[in-house]
Amino acid sequence: MPVVEIERQGPQVAIVTLNRPERRNALTIELLNELIAAVKVATDDEHGRVLILRGAGQAFCTGLDLKEAADPNKAHMTAELVAKTLVTLSETRLVTIAAVHGAAVAGGAGIMSACDFVVAAEKTKIGYPEVRRGLVAGLVMTFLRRQVGERGIRELLLGSELIEAERAKELGLVNRVVPSDQIMSEARKFADAVLQGAPGALAETKKLIEKLWSTSVQEDVDLALKAHMQARQSAEAQEGIAAFNEKRRPRWVAE
Repeated sequence: MPVVEIERQGPQVAIVTLNRPERRNALTIELLNELIAAVKVATDDEHGRVLILRGAGQAFCTGLDLKEAADPNKAHMTAELVAKTLVTLSETRLVTIAAVHGAAVAGGAGIMSACDFVVAAEKTKIGYPEVRRGLVAGLVMTFLRRQVGERGIRELLLGSELIEAERAKELGLVNRVVPSDQIMSEARKFADAVLQGAPGALAETKKLIEKLWSTSVQEDVDLALKAHMQARQSAEAQEGIAAFNEKRRPRWVAE
């Protein structure tokens, strides 16, 4: 069974589903590669204009699969693939809509943040707990600084607590909060609104929004990837990931 599924809802809307429900759609090398490929397939379809991204099962996505991330031989590849996924979502000409439920955490919240719109189910838990694993949430910072004020960024990254969808909406991370059974219908409302616009004008508007920032998403992600990888190779990250996998509190010590 594929860990990412793509289907059509009419000729202009693609629905991409993260499909590892047994692991709450945690990000693996396989899933990230398939997600990048699915976005490319949808983008290359000349009729496509909107992509809705969702997760199967009980959660949208809970971030990196830390069992795989604990393998030092895979650390570089997973980090680079997360970076490539975020850039791919950011740069597609399609208008992207994240339909999130259950939890969107760490890398999962990053993928959510890279989309143009976010519809969240009530009570969805959203957050960036990377520092609690000895990691640096560098790759998502370029999106947070575009969407959230500095106080909010500090709350999310330094406080590192999971917040509910309503608070995420207050901060600017989420556009709409709806009952869980209305996520896809609300996402479709956004899609229908987008489809009223001219394709070329929409594509140029997305490009201009990006160009008006002093640095591009790609430049920001390249810089952040270096910081992320430095943290990934630290003793703190080894302890944080081990503690998570062993279901215990990390024992932080000064290096």
